[in-house]
Amino acid sequence: MSAIWYECKVKYRKTDDIGSQKVTTEPYLVDAISYTEAESRINEEMKAYVSEEFKITNIKVANYAEIHPFENADRWFKSKISLIAFDEESGKERKTNMYILVQANDVKEAYDNTVAVMKNTMGDYTIPAISESPIMDVFPYFSGEEEELEQLERFNALKASKPELVTVGETVENFIETETE
Repeated sequence: MSAIWYECKVKYRKTDDIGSQKVTTEPYLVDAISYTEAESRINEEMKAYVSEEFKITNIKVANYAEIHPFENADRWFKSKISLIAFDEESGKERKTNMYILVQANDVKEAYDNTVAVMKNTMGDYTIPAISESPIMDVFPYFSGEEEELEQLERFNALKASKPELVTVGETVENFIETETE
């Protein structure tokens, strides 16, 4: 199942570099199943960042096909990608546009990151536009299953690397002692 991204606009009082406060409205992206969950998630996320009162002024479905964060980048860029397909019936070339959000420090890096994302694409495409996005931050959904899966994989790898036979009645302390030796 693909992610549904909701753009949530949050209005709050922000303190700038010189210490003065002003009311600002900033957009954030949240991965959620519904508008209700998006509202709940943005409330949770913003409580960690904003100490004062804030208000959610708008929630809408974002038109991003994919979101690609990159390390050491601090801004988000919207890349328009035109997928090119040949229509055999009409004999014409057709373009289908999609938008992806990539993280980068400037437009050139955003272009390079977009090319890197599209590297394994089988079809032809062009990148007609890249612009800086007003999105301040992106909050993907993590279920916690990823961590459980990693722990299970580590457990199975450890178990497979040194099989031990434990007899009934052997205490856990004896088992631990034999494991550490």
